[in-house]
Amino acid sequence: MSNAVETVGLGRRYGRHWALRECRLSIPEGRVVALVGPNGAGKTTLLNLVAGLIRPSAGSVLRFGEPVRDDPASLGRFAYLAQDSALYPGFRVADLLTFGRKLNPRWDDDLARDRLAQLGIPPRKRVRQLSGGQRAQCALVLASAKRPDLLLLDEPLASLDPLARHDVMALLMETVALHGTTVVLSSHIIADLVDTCDWLVAVNRGRIQVSGEIDELLAGHAVVSGPVDRRAHLPDRLPVVTESVNGRQVDLLTRATTDTFGPAWSVRPPSLDELVRGYLGAPDASALPGPVALAR
Repeated sequence: MSNAVETVGLGRRYGRHWALRECRLSIPEGRVVALVGPNGAGKTTLLNLVAGLIRPSAGSVLRFGEPVRDDPASLGRFAYLAQDSALYPGFRVADLLTFGRKLNPRWDDDLARDRLAQLGIPPRKRVRQLSGGQRAQCALVLASAKRPDLLLLDEPLASLDPLARHDVMALLMETVALHGTTVVLSSHIIADLVDTCDWLVAVNRGRIQVSGEIDELLAGHAVVSGPVDRRAHLPDRLPVVTESVNGRQVDLLTRATTDTFGPAWSVRPPSLDELVRGYLGAPDASALPGPVALAR
Protein backbone atom coordinates (compact mmCIF):
# COMPACT_ATOMS: atom_id res chain seq x y z
CA MET A 1 0.00 0.00 0.00
CA SER A 2 1.36 3.44 -0.92
CA ASN A 3 1.34 6.50 1.31
CA ALA A 4 -1.13 9.35 0.97
CA VAL A 5 1.23 11.62 2.93
CA GLU A 6 4.94 11.25 3.55
CA THR A 7 7.28 13.77 5.13
CA VAL A 8 11.04 13.67 5.72
CA GLY A 9 12.78 16.15 8.02
CA LEU A 10 9.85 18.52 7.56
CA GLY A 11 9.99 21.80 9.44
CA ARG A 12 8.50 25.26 9.43
CA ARG A 13 10.06 28.25 11.15
CA TYR A 14 8.55 31.65 11.91
CA GLY A 15 11.44 33.95 12.72
CA ARG A 16 13.46 32.13 15.38
CA HIS A 17 10.58 29.88 16.43
CA TRP A 18 10.12 26.43 14.92
CA ALA A 19 6.40 25.65 14.75
CA LEU A 20 7.23 22.19 13.40
CA ARG A 21 10.62 20.50 13.31
CA GLU A 22 12.21 17.26 12.09
CA CYS A 23 8.84 15.78 11.18
CA ARG A 24 9.11 12.29 9.70
CA LEU A 25 5.68 10.87 8.99
CA SER A 26 4.01 8.29 6.75
CA ILE A 27 0.23 7.97 6.42
CA PRO A 28 -0.98 5.02 4.32
CA GLU A 29 -3.76 5.51 1.80
CA GLY A 30 -7.30 4.78 2.93
CA ARG A 31 -6.73 5.61 6.61
CA VAL A 32 -8.83 7.86 8.82
CA VAL A 33 -6.25 9.70 10.90
CA ALA A 34 -6.75 11.33 14.28
CA LEU A 35 -4.33 14.27 14.48
CA VAL A 36 -4.10 15.32 18.12
CA GLY A 37 -1.98 17.64 20.24
CA PRO A 38 -2.22 20.62 22.58
CA ASN A 39 -2.84 24.13 21.29
CA GLY A 40 0.24 25.48 19.56
CA ALA A 41 1.74 22.02 19.07
CA GLY A 42 2.02 22.34 15.27
CA LYS A 43 -1.10 20.54 14.02
CA THR A 44 -2.38 23.37 11.81
CA THR A 45 1.15 24.04 10.54
CA LEU A 46 1.45 20.39 9.51
CA LEU A 47 -1.91 20.48 7.70
CA ASN A 48 -1.00 23.73 5.94
CA LEU A 49 2.30 22.23 4.76
CA VAL A 50 0.57 19.12 3.43
CA ALA A 51 -2.03 21.31 1.70
CA GLY A 52 0.69 23.49 0.17
CA LEU A 53 -0.67 26.66 1.76
CA ILE A 54 2.76 27.38 3.24
CA ARG A 55 6.22 26.23 2.20
CA PRO A 56 8.57 24.25 4.46
CA SER A 57 11.63 25.86 5.99
CA ALA A 58 13.30 22.43 6.00
CA GLY A 59 12.66 18.95 4.64
CA SER A 60 10.04 17.79 2.19
CA VAL A 61 6.44 16.62 1.96
CA LEU A 62 4.87 14.28 -0.61
CA ARG A 63 1.23 13.66 -1.46
CA PHE A 64 0.68 10.27 -3.07
CA GLY A 65 4.40 10.01 -3.78
CA GLU A 66 4.65 13.37 -5.55
CA PRO A 67 5.91 16.76 -4.37
CA VAL A 68 3.26 19.27 -3.36
CA ARG A 69 2.33 21.34 -6.42
CA ASP A 70 -0.39 23.83 -7.34
CA ASP A 71 -1.25 22.45 -10.79
CA PRO A 72 -4.90 21.44 -11.42
CA ALA A 73 -4.23 17.69 -11.39
CA SER A 74 -2.53 17.81 -8.00
CA LEU A 75 -5.03 20.23 -6.47
CA GLY A 76 -7.92 18.06 -7.62
CA ARG A 77 -6.79 15.14 -5.49
CA PHE A 78 -7.18 16.78 -2.08
CA ALA A 79 -9.49 19.08 -0.18
CA TYR A 80 -8.76 21.19 2.90
CA LEU A 81 -11.36 22.40 5.39
CA ALA A 82 -10.15 24.99 7.90
CA GLN A 83 -11.58 25.39 11.39
CA ASP A 84 -13.65 28.47 10.55
CA SER A 85 -15.36 26.72 7.58
CA ALA A 86 -14.83 29.87 5.51
CA LEU A 87 -17.69 30.36 3.03
CA TYR A 88 -18.84 33.47 1.19
CA PRO A 89 -21.56 34.86 3.52
CA GLY A 90 -23.53 36.55 0.74
CA PHE A 91 -23.71 33.40 -1.42
CA ARG A 92 -26.75 31.19 -1.47
CA VAL A 93 -26.06 27.50 -0.91
CA ALA A 94 -26.95 26.91 -4.57
CA ASP A 95 -24.29 29.47 -5.56
CA LEU A 96 -21.68 27.48 -3.63
CA LEU A 97 -22.63 24.38 -5.61
CA THR A 98 -22.26 26.27 -8.89
CA PHE A 99 -18.91 27.64 -7.72
CA GLY A 100 -17.71 24.14 -6.79
CA ARG A 101 -18.89 22.62 -10.07
CA LYS A 102 -17.06 25.22 -12.18
CA LEU A 103 -13.78 24.93 -10.27
CA ASN A 104 -13.49 21.17 -9.73
CA PRO A 105 -13.35 18.72 -12.66
CA ARG A 106 -14.19 15.75 -10.40
CA TRP A 107 -17.20 17.50 -8.87
CA ASP A 108 -20.17 15.26 -7.95
CA ASP A 109 -23.20 17.56 -8.08
CA ASP A 110 -25.74 14.80 -7.35
CA LEU A 111 -23.82 13.83 -4.22
CA ALA A 112 -23.75 17.43 -2.98
CA ARG A 113 -27.44 18.04 -3.58
CA ASP A 114 -28.52 14.72 -2.05
CA ARG A 115 -26.50 15.31 1.11
CA LEU A 116 -27.73 18.87 1.55
CA ALA A 117 -31.29 17.59 1.19
CA GLN A 118 -30.63 14.90 3.82
CA LEU A 119 -29.30 17.57 6.17
CA GLY A 120 -32.28 19.85 5.56
CA ILE A 121 -30.17 22.74 4.26
CA PRO A 122 -32.23 24.71 1.67
CA PRO A 123 -30.34 25.66 -1.53
CA ARG A 124 -31.96 29.12 -1.56
CA LYS A 125 -30.67 30.04 1.90
CA ARG A 126 -27.71 32.40 2.20
CA VAL A 127 -24.60 31.33 4.10
CA ARG A 128 -25.02 34.14 6.65
CA GLN A 129 -28.43 32.70 7.56
CA LEU A 130 -27.06 29.25 8.39
CA SER A 131 -26.25 28.14 11.91
CA GLY A 132 -22.67 27.27 12.83
CA GLY A 133 -23.46 23.59 12.54
CA GLN A 134 -25.11 24.04 9.14
CA ARG A 135 -22.12 26.02 7.85
CA ALA A 136 -19.75 23.24 8.97
CA GLN A 137 -21.98 20.62 7.36
CA CYS A 138 -22.24 22.65 4.16
CA ALA A 139 -18.45 23.12 3.99
CA LEU A 140 -17.90 19.38 4.47
CA VAL A 141 -20.43 18.61 1.73
CA LEU A 142 -18.53 20.91 -0.64
CA ALA A 143 -15.22 19.28 0.26
CA SER A 144 -16.69 15.79 -0.19
CA ALA A 145 -18.34 16.63 -3.52
CA LYS A 146 -14.91 17.49 -4.87
CA ARG A 147 -14.30 13.71 -4.61
CA PRO A 148 -10.80 14.12 -3.13
CA ASP A 149 -8.40 11.26 -2.51
CA LEU A 150 -7.12 13.14 0.56
CA LEU A 151 -9.32 15.20 2.87
CA LEU A 152 -7.65 17.45 5.46
CA LEU A 153 -9.88 18.72 8.28
CA ASP A 154 -8.62 21.23 10.85
CA GLU A 155 -10.81 21.15 13.98
CA PRO A 156 -14.12 20.90 12.08
CA LEU A 157 -16.01 19.96 15.28
CA ALA A 158 -14.61 22.58 17.65
CA SER A 159 -17.60 24.95 17.76
CA LEU A 160 -20.41 22.45 17.20
CA ASP A 161 -22.97 21.07 19.63
CA PRO A 162 -23.09 17.27 20.18
CA LEU A 163 -25.90 16.68 17.66
CA ALA A 164 -24.15 18.70 14.94
CA ARG A 165 -20.86 16.87 15.68
CA HIS A 166 -22.64 13.56 15.26
CA ASP A 167 -24.11 14.63 11.90
CA VAL A 168 -20.74 15.88 10.63
CA MET A 169 -18.97 12.66 11.64
CA ALA A 170 -21.69 10.56 10.00
CA LEU A 171 -21.27 12.57 6.81
CA LEU A 172 -17.52 12.11 6.98
CA MET A 173 -17.73 8.35 7.44
CA GLU A 174 -20.15 8.10 4.51
CA THR A 175 -17.53 9.83 2.34
CA VAL A 176 -14.85 7.38 3.48
CA ALA A 177 -17.09 4.36 2.88
CA LEU A 178 -18.14 5.47 -0.61
CA HIS A 179 -14.80 6.60 -2.00
CA GLY A 180 -12.02 5.21 0.20
CA THR A 181 -10.85 8.74 0.91
CA THR A 182 -7.83 9.21 3.18
CA VAL A 183 -8.88 11.60 5.95
CA VAL A 184 -6.67 13.53 8.38
CA LEU A 185 -8.87 14.92 11.15
CA SER A 186 -7.48 17.34 13.72
CA SER A 187 -9.57 17.42 16.89
CA HIS A 188 -9.41 17.97 20.66
CA ILE A 189 -12.54 15.86 21.19
CA ILE A 190 -11.10 12.36 21.61
CA ALA A 191 -14.52 10.77 22.17
CA ASP A 192 -15.52 11.70 18.61
CA LEU A 193 -12.46 9.92 17.22
CA VAL A 194 -12.82 6.56 18.99
CA ASP A 195 -15.21 4.86 16.55
CA THR A 196 -14.07 6.85 13.53
CA CYS A 197 -10.28 6.86 13.24
CA ASP A 198 -7.92 3.92 12.74
CA TRP A 199 -4.58 5.79 12.73
CA LEU A 200 -3.15 8.13 15.36
CA VAL A 201 -0.69 10.98 14.95
CA ALA A 202 0.18 13.01 18.05
CA VAL A 203 2.08 16.28 17.70
CA ASN A 204 3.69 17.82 20.75
CA ARG A 205 5.97 20.86 20.99
CA GLY A 206 6.42 20.93 17.23
CA ARG A 207 7.46 17.29 16.86
CA ILE A 208 5.73 14.04 15.94
CA GLN A 209 5.39 12.14 19.20
CA VAL A 210 3.20 9.16 18.26
CA SER A 211 2.27 7.67 14.90
CA GLY A 212 0.73 4.32 14.11
CA GLU A 213 -2.33 2.15 13.79
CA ILE A 214 -4.58 2.72 16.78
CA ASP A 215 -5.34 -0.95 17.48
CA GLU A 216 -1.63 -1.80 17.46
CA LEU A 217 -0.78 1.13 19.72
CA LEU A 218 -3.46 0.17 22.24
CA ALA A 219 -2.42 -3.49 22.20
CA GLY A 220 1.21 -2.51 22.74
CA HIS A 221 0.53 -0.44 25.87
CA ALA A 222 -0.79 -1.31 29.31
CA VAL A 223 -2.28 0.55 32.24
CA VAL A 224 -0.72 -0.99 35.36
CA SER A 225 -1.95 -0.43 38.92
CA GLY A 226 -0.60 -1.81 42.16
CA PRO A 227 0.94 -1.11 45.57
CA VAL A 228 3.59 1.60 45.68
CA ASP A 229 5.93 -0.69 47.62
CA ARG A 230 5.89 -3.17 44.71
CA ARG A 231 7.08 -0.54 42.21
CA ALA A 232 10.71 -1.67 42.52
CA HIS A 233 9.74 -5.22 41.46
CA LEU A 234 8.65 -4.16 37.97
CA PRO A 235 10.95 -5.06 35.03
CA ASP A 236 14.09 -2.91 34.95
CA ARG A 237 13.67 -1.99 31.29
CA LEU A 238 10.00 -1.14 31.55
CA PRO A 239 9.26 2.01 29.44
CA VAL A 240 6.93 4.12 31.56
CA VAL A 241 5.10 6.90 29.73
CA THR A 242 3.39 8.42 32.78
CA GLU A 243 3.24 7.58 36.47
CA SER A 244 0.89 8.82 39.19
CA VAL A 245 0.78 7.96 42.90
CA ASN A 246 -2.40 8.13 44.94
CA GLY A 247 -1.73 7.19 48.54
CA ARG A 248 -0.45 3.63 48.53
CA GLN A 249 -1.44 3.03 44.90
CA VAL A 250 0.69 3.68 41.82
CA ASP A 251 -0.78 3.84 38.30
CA LEU A 252 1.44 3.58 35.24
CA LEU A 253 0.91 3.93 31.52
CA THR A 254 3.56 1.64 30.11
CA ARG A 255 4.82 0.81 26.65
CA ALA A 256 4.51 -2.95 27.10
CA THR A 257 1.96 -5.69 26.48
CA THR A 258 -0.42 -6.81 29.22
CA ASP A 259 1.27 -10.22 29.61
CA THR A 260 4.47 -8.57 30.89
CA PHE A 261 3.31 -8.27 34.50
CA GLY A 262 2.83 -10.69 37.37
CA PRO A 263 -0.29 -11.38 39.49
CA ALA A 264 0.50 -8.61 42.00
CA TRP A 265 -0.51 -6.01 39.42
CA SER A 266 -3.86 -5.00 37.95
CA VAL A 267 -3.26 -4.73 34.20
CA ARG A 268 -5.51 -3.68 31.32
CA PRO A 269 -5.16 -2.09 27.87
CA PRO A 270 -5.56 1.71 27.83
CA SER A 271 -8.41 3.56 26.18
CA LEU A 272 -7.57 5.88 23.32
CA ASP A 273 -8.20 8.86 25.60
CA GLU A 274 -5.78 7.48 28.23
CA LEU A 275 -3.14 6.82 25.59
CA VAL A 276 -3.42 10.32 24.10
CA ARG A 277 -3.51 12.12 27.46
CA GLY A 278 -0.59 10.04 28.72
CA TYR A 279 1.70 10.95 25.84
CA LEU A 280 0.67 14.58 25.59
CA GLY A 281 1.39 14.91 29.30
CA ALA A 282 4.88 13.48 28.79
CA PRO A 283 6.40 15.40 25.85
CA ASP A 284 9.71 13.53 26.01
CA ALA A 285 8.05 10.12 25.57
CA SER A 286 7.32 8.72 22.12
CA ALA A 287 5.86 5.71 20.36
CA LEU A 288 8.11 5.77 17.29
CA PRO A 289 8.37 3.08 16.01
CA GLY A 290 5.57 0.83 17.27
CA PRO A 291 5.66 -0.68 20.76
CA VAL A 292 7.13 -4.12 21.51
CA ALA A 293 6.59 -6.65 24.28
CA LEU A 294 9.15 -6.90 27.08
CA ALA A 295 10.81 -10.03 28.37
CA ARG A 296 10.50 -10.42 32.15
